[in-house]
Amino acid sequence: MELAIGTEPTPTYLSFELARGARRLIEDVMLVKPGENVVITVDTSSDWRVAEATARAAFAAGASPVVVWYEGRPDAVMEPPPPVAGAIARADVWIEYAVAYILHTEAYKAALANGCRYICLTGMDVDMMVRTIANVDYPKMIELSHVLGAAIAQADEIRVTSPAGTDLVARMGGRKIRYSGKLADTPGEPIMLGGQISWCPLEETINGTLVFDGALWPPKEIGLLRQPVRLTVEQGRVTRVEGGPEAKVLERWFASFDNPNIYRIAHYSLGFNPGVTRPTGRIVEDERVFGCIEFGIGSQGKQIGGPGWDAGGHTDGIVLNPSIYLDGEPLEEEGVYVRPDVVAACRALGVPGY
Repeated sequence: MELAIGTEPTPTYLSFELARGARRLIEDVMLVKPGENVVITVDTSSDWRVAEATARAAFAAGASPVVVWYEGRPDAVMEPPPPVAGAIARADVWIEYAVAYILHTEAYKAALANGCRYICLTGMDVDMMVRTIANVDYPKMIELSHVLGAAIAQADEIRVTSPAGTDLVARMGGRKIRYSGKLADTPGEPIMLGGQISWCPLEETINGTLVFDGALWPPKEIGLLRQPVRLTVEQGRVTRVEGGPEAKVLERWFASFDNPNIYRIAHYSLGFNPGVTRPTGRIVEDERVFGCIEFGIGSQGKQIGGPGWDAGGHTDGIVLNPSIYLDGEPLEEEGVYVRPDVVAACRALGVPGY
């Protein structure tokens, strides 16, 4: 977090706005009902103010909140301590704030199999909750997600380019869109922070060059990118990593898994949360920079609608100012949506510049 005025770490910083954001999360997004058990998981890198506000909002809604605080793990997607796994296995609602998130782990899979409604808000701090939940028209943002998703689902060829050098082509082949930024209305279904939809084209048709120039995480040593990381993609697999020191870190991180699936493209995602205007190094909001496209590499969850596989790890990288062409027609040009129905939805959401 880059401090602007120096009061950001104080207990009172945006405390009223934080309370409003926590209430919206509990009541309007997670749809918590009286009597439900709400488990909030945080590690020692999490912002405790956010966890405390969320617990208070859950209690005010008539639920039973439990905050589970544990050590920061060396990396994301590592199994948590057994007591954490035990708590989430019995949760009706699970809100994850841990920076080293445990999405895709066996503990996560067991919690969902038991019907838990889960949201991944890894690394969310006060500022992020206020900008991405408290100050956003969530229903209008969900409407925009469906306009974008309908446009992509109708296409076959999707081409992504960017000023930094991305030029990636793939075929959809009828693959469905995952509306991850939805409401938590289905037991056993994971959701994500609003302002994102995801899909994966037919993996073997993904070919070209992918250049991350916004953020990349994990590996934990990276976050905000100082230099672009250039990947060659052939038939849905990363076959070359080029760039500066951060590219070397990523290359070593890939190799550390000793698993060929770690090189597979797992998903595409569009970011469109109007509260996020630039990457900060916190991946859950970097993925939602308005107008960006994000690519996941490594493990592919079954919710994405592809074949699904386990790689032992997963990373997400951000491409800024992309141009996206659907069967040759522009959806977006250098980070600005240009398709008329999408532009109208952006105006309804109140996005500056539309």
